[in-house]
Amino acid sequence: MNKSGLTMIGGDTELTGVLIEKIQRMGIRVVFVYGASKALAPREETLARFERRFRKVETEAHMDVIKKLLREHIESLYEAHGPEDP
Repeated sequence: MNKSGLTMIGGDTELTGVLIEKIQRMGIRVVFVYGASKALAPREETLARFERRFRKVETEAHMDVIKKLLREHIESLYEAHGPEDP
């Protein structure tokens, strides 16, 4: 909902990259998301996609720091789900 109380995004709407970009272009800096998240993809698949995305920018300044922090975050998501989850 916006400041006027109008619903901006209805329930059961998936937050895709395109939708997130639209929200950012509107100048919205904070959102609250309610509901269950999707199940995690297998760890190996997620880390492989992560590595592919960073290949294009590996040589840019400070990307090593950003990559390290994001990888730690991804790993923490899997640790939080425990060994029975993917």
